[in-house]
Amino acid sequence: MTQTPRTPTPILQFGTSRFLQAHADLFFSEGTPPRAVTVVQSSGDPGRAARLGALADPQGYPVRIRGQHNGETVDEERRVTCVKRTLSTATDWAELEQVFIDEAEIILSNTGDRGFEPCPADSDPMPSQAQSYPAKLYHLLAARHAAGGTPLHIFPMELIPENGGVLQARVLEIAASQGADAALTGWLERCVWASSLVDRIVSEPIEPVGAVAEPYALWAIEAAPGVCAPTAHPAIRVVDDLEQIERLKLHILNLGHTVMASFWQEDDGDPDAIVRDLLKGPVGAKMITVMHTEVMPGFAEHGLEDAARLYLATTLERFANPFLDHRIADIAQNHAQKIDRRIGAFVKWVRDIAPDYKAPLLDAMIAKGE
Repeated sequence: MTQTPRTPTPILQFGTSRFLQAHADLFFSEGTPPRAVTVVQSSGDPGRAARLGALADPQGYPVRIRGQHNGETVDEERRVTCVKRTLSTATDWAELEQVFIDEAEIILSNTGDRGFEPCPADSDPMPSQAQSYPAKLYHLLAARHAAGGTPLHIFPMELIPENGGVLQARVLEIAASQGADAALTGWLERCVWASSLVDRIVSEPIEPVGAVAEPYALWAIEAAPGVCAPTAHPAIRVVDDLEQIERLKLHILNLGHTVMASFWQEDDGDPDAIVRDLLKGPVGAKMITVMHTEVMPGFAEHGLEDAARLYLATTLERFANPFLDHRIADIAQNHAQKIDRRIGAFVKWVRDIAPDYKAPLLDAMIAKGE
């Protein structure tokens, strides 16, 4: 499904989610320089055909930014006009391969948390829709190498720690299983596999395409040889180390949500309760107390107190978003696993360097979640 095939698109994006619509695609439209994008649907879902058609409308599609920023209410609409072509791996493989060989400079992906998991068809010698994203990417990269193309910059955005290295390792594993020679393997290794972390709450879709998102947005890219931002935009940052940003997000924003869910469950709370409303009452007050008395001291042990306090202030503003109906019952799903990953991992991270660190309320949540 191609709308403007004569427009060169140096960016190939695998994924059509509303998150990408209101995150990277908006940045590519607003950035310096603006970048042209081919969006590729890798799932093959025929139910999303209308979305594919609307993504590349020459008039663009809307992204509504709604929330609070620095104490001010934001409610505005922006247009995304960077998408020039849409393709599907299920129906447009030949054209996709040609675009990949002739135009691509940057590969972007957000294929879901399980997008890198192997599939039985990954060992097949020819590309197929039944293969995982890394296997499809391998076949496209191999075709580009065979055509004499230069190595690419690859930016996975899946919420997987060290996602660049994980994706590279999986593609090289597939290459080895396919009997790739040293020339192809070396070429794959010369591609730039950037690790990154993304953050923006995209609360609802606009039909047939577009999204509603909060003002806060971040695309943090870890610095490494050859890595540079795809465009200049205030939300895109190249940082020396992603760990600090990962810790802030996981152990303040995500942990704060889980702490609220724990207090809400203790109170046998309303199943339809919304985060911004809870923030104004006893559940929110207890969560804020935990953040100040137990979480901030933990970050201080790692020399990150100033950064943590700034991030906490931003997080509380995001929680209070008057336009976001974020149900606490949704946050409470898989609660035990979230306690382990968000709270248990935080306490361990601190006690690894400060064994006497006191966190009685967090400890009680961990014990209850076991």
